[in-house]
Amino acid sequence: MGLFFYQTGEPVRPSRLILSDKRQFRGQSPSWQAGTFTGEVVFNTGMVGYVESLTDPSYAGEILVFTYPLIGNYGVAGKRHWESDKIQAAGAVFSEACEKWSHSAGLRSLLQWLKDENVPVITGIDTRALTRHLRSRGTMMGAITTASSLKLGRLPFPKIKVSVAKPLIYHAKAAKKVILVDCGAKKNILRSLLKLPISVKRVPYDYDYSKEDYDGVVISNGPGDPVDYPKTILAARKVLAAGKPVFGICLGSQIMALAAGAQTYRLPYGHRGHNQPCISGTDGRCYITSQNHGYAIKEDTLPKGWQVSFRNLNDGTVEGLEHRSKPFFSVQFHPEASPGPTDSYWLFEKFYSYL
Repeated sequence: MGLFFYQTGEPVRPSRLILSDKRQFRGQSPSWQAGTFTGEVVFNTGMVGYVESLTDPSYAGEILVFTYPLIGNYGVAGKRHWESDKIQAAGAVFSEACEKWSHSAGLRSLLQWLKDENVPVITGIDTRALTRHLRSRGTMMGAITTASSLKLGRLPFPKIKVSVAKPLIYHAKAAKKVILVDCGAKKNILRSLLKLPISVKRVPYDYDYSKEDYDGVVISNGPGDPVDYPKTILAARKVLAAGKPVFGICLGSQIMALAAGAQTYRLPYGHRGHNQPCISGTDGRCYITSQNHGYAIKEDTLPKGWQVSFRNLNDGTVEGLEHRSKPFFSVQFHPEASPGPTDSYWLFEKFYSYL
């Protein structure tokens, strides 16, 4: 950890990651960080893409554990590839944070970025042991703390909403008009849509767009439990009744399912990483996908007319839905990637073909 001192010009202090089941992991935190910071403790299996992951709004309220042993080797560049305008995660956990980073576009170290954004971090953790614990016990609330003693107690999972404050319009003069329901939309969803010859109206998650003029709707990713989005579900139900094309991504897939009459449930430890294999139910092809979600759709509650279009090869859970006769489909993974493979980008083109 000696390099840590040279890069930041400050010492570290002992700290702990305390889980709600009382399991503790001892590590170190920078001296500027004092106090206790709570969040849902989840893990991500990606080897790269830490900038995109930390700025992903779906991680809002979560303490993000990186399973790869060395994080930060290419530093942090400008905001061009960020997935929002700030770090969304409630905290970060590393085995080791690289300080001798090297990249032509890098502007600062990962540790300096976390300091600049006032995001708590703990290093020196055995993240593989922590991950094994979460895989066996399930994701749970936890705290990064420098306090010498702390009784965490029972904490509720956070209910955080991330969205634009008011509608925003992009490429207003295009003939085809698409509503992007922002439940915490990653910027690469917007970038992917704007590659198509369409106008995009990005609206808050609780905005009722059902009576407006549009050709299709995209419901984005976002943090939390899908049942905590009643206004979003109601608006989606109106769109399904109107028969307009709808494309749901991640949380948007769960919201579409709830709008159609299905149910969702909490996964034990979720899917977070960019190496998740999914098989297509139509042609049997396997896709390697980027994922970040803690909930899934109950297959046996799907109403008549709906079918599973993708399935996770690791645990068999539903990864995509499609209506048999209407232009409605969704995926639990991220076709826009960032980070991760772009194998399923064609789904945006499929959506455009329905407009």
